[in-house]
Amino acid sequence: MIKKGMRRQIVLHYIFVVFVALLLVEVIFLLAIRTYYYDSVYSKITLHIGMAEDFQKYEISGDHSPNQLQKLLDFFQMDYTELQVLTLDGNMLISSTGFQPDRTITTSDVPEAVGGSFGRWVGRQPGTNESVMAVSKMVHINGRETYVIRYITSMERIDSDLLNLTLVSIGIGVAVMSIVVLFSFGLANSIVKPLKNITAVSAQMAKGKFTTRIKGDYKHEIGDLASTLNYMADEIIRSNQIKDDFISSISHELRTPLTSIKGWSETLISGGYDPEETKLGMGIISKESDRLIGLVEEILDFSKLQQNEMKLSMGRVDIKVLLQETILNIWAKAEKKRIHLLLECDETFYIKADANRLKQVFLNLVDNAVKFSPEDSSIVLSAHCLSGSELAVVVRDSGIGISEVHLGRVRDRFFQVDALNGGTGLGLAISQQIVELHGGKLEMDSELGKGTQVTVILPMTEEQTVTASQEDKLL
Repeated sequence: MIKKGMRRQIVLHYIFVVFVALLLVEVIFLLAIRTYYYDSVYSKITLHIGMAEDFQKYEISGDHSPNQLQKLLDFFQMDYTELQVLTLDGNMLISSTGFQPDRTITTSDVPEAVGGSFGRWVGRQPGTNESVMAVSKMVHINGRETYVIRYITSMERIDSDLLNLTLVSIGIGVAVMSIVVLFSFGLANSIVKPLKNITAVSAQMAKGKFTTRIKGDYKHEIGDLASTLNYMADEIIRSNQIKDDFISSISHELRTPLTSIKGWSETLISGGYDPEETKLGMGIISKESDRLIGLVEEILDFSKLQQNEMKLSMGRVDIKVLLQETILNIWAKAEKKRIHLLLECDETFYIKADANRLKQVFLNLVDNAVKFSPEDSSIVLSAHCLSGSELAVVVRDSGIGISEVHLGRVRDRFFQVDALNGGTGLGLAISQQIVELHGGKLEMDSELGKGTQVTVILPMTEEQTVTASQEDKLL
C-alpha cells in the first residue's frame, strides 16, 4: 500500500486516467467489432434476398399448396440458415427444417418486414436458448400473393469469437496497466524526490540556515522552484548584511549628534562661559538636533512607504517654482563647496502632484549631487516635455559618478556607495517610491569619474501643461 502523499496521488490519478482511457478504447473497439460481424451477417442475408427476388420465375397459386411453398423454399434457400415462409400475420406456413409449421412468429422483425423494409431481430431462440439473428422480408409473387420470408442463423460461433477477442483485449489491457503502474511509480519518483529534497532544504532555511542550497540539476518548474529558493536565500543573506550595515551606520549617525548635544549641554550646565561661547554651543545643539530630526523623519517616511501608509496631498504644482525653491534650500550647502546650481527651464509646467513630497525628492537628488561633486563644479536642473504626455525633470552633475557594479543597487534600501559620507542609505529608495506613487519613474545614468544624471519622469496631460505665454493669455 502506498503511503499518503504526492506520490500516491500521482500514481492513483495516472492509473485512473489511463484505465478510463483504456476502458473506453476497448469498449468502443469491441462494440465496433461486434457491430461489424453482425452487420456482415445481416448484409449477406439481405444481398441474397435481393438477388433471389431479381431472378424469381415461378408462379405460385393462392392456395398455399405444399408443392408451391416448397418451390419457394428451394428458390430462397441459403446455406447455414433456417428459412421460414410466413403469412403477413406471422403464421408459419413452412420451414426448411420441417418443424412447427403451425406456430406464430411474434418477434419484431416480422412487423418491420410487413411495413416494407428489412426486419432484423437478435435474441435467444425459444426452446434451445441459442443466440440467433432473424432477418425478414416481404416478397410478392407474380404481383398477386404476398409472403414473408424469414431467415434464422446462429450467432453462437460469432459470439464465441467475440468472447475470445474480449478476453484477449482484457489480457492486453491488464498488461498495459501493469506497464503503466511501473511507469507511474517512476514518474512519481521523478517529481517527489526533488520536491522532498527541496522541502528538506527549505526547512533548513526556515530555521535560519540561509547558507544551505538546493543542489541538483532539476528541469522545468521544479528547476525554477529550486532556483527561486536559492535566489531567495541569497537575497535574505544580502538583506541581512544590508540591515547589519544599516544598523552600524545609523548607530554612528545617531551617536555623532548625540555626543555633540550631550557634550555641549554638560559644558553649558557647568556655567562660567561668556555669551559668545554660549551662543556657539546652543547653535551646535540646535544644528545637531535638526540633523537627528532629519534622520528620524527619513526612517519614518521609509516605514510608511513600506506599509503603504503614506498619503499624498495632490494639487496643482508649478514645477519651475518647485525647482527654484529646491535650489534656494540647497544654495548655502553648495556655496561652501563653490558649486554653481543652474536652472534650465524656460517654460512653466503644471502637474497634479504632492508639492512637499516632490520637493523632498528633488532636495535629495540635488543634495546627493552636491555631496559627490568636486569644488568649483556645476549642477544643472532642467525640465522639458516628453512627447506631450510626460514631463522629465533632470538633475545632472559632473561629480565622481557611480560604477556599473553599484548603479544597479544604488536605489536599494540601506545601500550606500560610500559609507564614509554618512546617511542612512534610504534617500534614493524613498525618492523612487514617492515618484512611483505619482505614477512616474526614476532613471539613473552615470559614468565613473564623469558624473551622474538622474531623470524623474512624471505623467502630464495636455490640460496640466501650460506654457508661460498660454498662462498670460488666460490671465
